[in-house]
Amino acid sequence: MIKLSNFPFSTLKTAPKVSENRSTSLLLQGSYIRQVMAGAYEFLPIGYRVLKNIENIVREEMDRAGYHEMLMTILTPRELWEVADRWEIPEYFKVPAWGNSEYRISPTNEENVTNIMNEFIQSYKDLPTCVYHIQKKFRNEKRAKSGLLRGREFLMKDAYSFHRDIEDFDRFYESVKDVYLRIFDRLGLGADTYIADADGGAISDKNSHEFQVKLEIGEDTIYKCKKCGACQNDELVDEEKGFECIECTSKDFETFAASEVGNIFHLGTKYTKPFGISYLDENNKMVNHVEMGCYGIGVSRLMGVMAEYFMRDKGIAWPENVAPADYYIIVLGEENLEKAEELALDLEKTGKSVILDDRMGKKFGFGQKAGDCELWGIPNRIVISKKTLEQGGYEILRRGEKELIVKI
Repeated sequence: MIKLSNFPFSTLKTAPKVSENRSTSLLLQGSYIRQVMAGAYEFLPIGYRVLKNIENIVREEMDRAGYHEMLMTILTPRELWEVADRWEIPEYFKVPAWGNSEYRISPTNEENVTNIMNEFIQSYKDLPTCVYHIQKKFRNEKRAKSGLLRGREFLMKDAYSFHRDIEDFDRFYESVKDVYLRIFDRLGLGADTYIADADGGAISDKNSHEFQVKLEIGEDTIYKCKKCGACQNDELVDEEKGFECIECTSKDFETFAASEVGNIFHLGTKYTKPFGISYLDENNKMVNHVEMGCYGIGVSRLMGVMAEYFMRDKGIAWPENVAPADYYIIVLGEENLEKAEELALDLEKTGKSVILDDRMGKKFGFGQKAGDCELWGIPNRIVISKKTLEQGGYEILRRGEKELIVKI
C-alpha cells in the first residue's frame, strides 16, 4: 500500500509543455517520470509501477509461449561485434576501457546470444529454441524526441530463435505474430495494432515486420491496401512508381500515422554462420546451417504509446491491468483514517493494490485528491467520509459507471 501522507513524489498543479506530445506533459505532471537529459528518463514510483505492469504482461505471454528468459550483459567486447562486422555503426555507443580495449553498450544482443548459443546448440534435439531477456538498451539517436517514444536509453524485450531450416523458422515466425498480438490485445491496443512490412535496417539484410499502433502523433506513415488490408511502412513505397501492395499488387490504398511498438526479423545465417554454430543431425552428420530470428518489443516505448493512446483531459485512463493501483481510497476527516486503513488492508488481502490518500489539511481537499486519482488513472475510486459512513459505508466510483454506496 502507498500512503500518500508520507509519499514525497507529489504531482504538479499544471502540465509542463516540454515535448511534441501532450501525454509526456501528463507523465511529468503526474510525477510518473523525470527527464535527466534528452532521451533519458527516470521512472518514479508511480511510473515504475506502470512500467513493471507492462513488462510483466510481456513476460507472461513470452513464458506462456515456451520461450526461455535469461539476462545478458549490457557491456560487450568489441571482438564480438567484429565477428559479424557490426562494430562501425554510428548510432551504437562505444566506450573506452583500460589500455586499447573498447566496449559497446548494447543496443541489441544478436552477437551476445549467438556466442552463448554456440556452446549449447550441439544436436538437432536442441532445435528449435528461443530465448529472451528484458533489459535496458542504449542508442545514440541523433534527435531524441517525443518523450518515451524515441529515447537514447530505453527498456526493451528482445528474443532470439534458432532453427534447423527455413520451413521451421517460417512456422515459428508466424507463431510469434500471434504471441505479439495477444500482448497488445491484453494492453488494450489490439483494435488499433497493425502488422506492417518494413525494412530490416542495421539488424537484418531482409525485410522485417513491425507492429504499429494507429496514433495521431505517430512518426511512421503506414500504407494500408484497401483491397486486401495488407500494411507496409512508407519506406517500402517506391517514390517514383508509387504504392503497390506487396500481397495483391493493388494500387488502391489509405494511409495513417502510427507508432511502432514491436518488430520481428528474419536474420537467416547472418550471425550463426560467422559465429560457427553447427550441430549433429539424426545421421550423426555435422550441419553448419542454422536459421535465426529476432523479436523486439520496446517496453518503455509502449508506456509512452499507451499514455498517448489512453490520454484523457485530466489524466491517463490506463487499462486496469496496467494502472499503478487497483484502488484509490480518498479519506476525508482524520477520524475516518482507521476505517480507511482497515478497508485498504482487506482489499490487499484479496490481491488488490491500493493507494491510500490519507493526506490531511486545507491543501488536500476532495478536489486535489480526486484530481490525483484521475491523473494517475486509477480505475476504482473510493471515498470514505462522515457522509458516506452515515449512509452505512463508503462511496465507490468505477471507471465508466456511476457512484454507489457500499455497506461496510
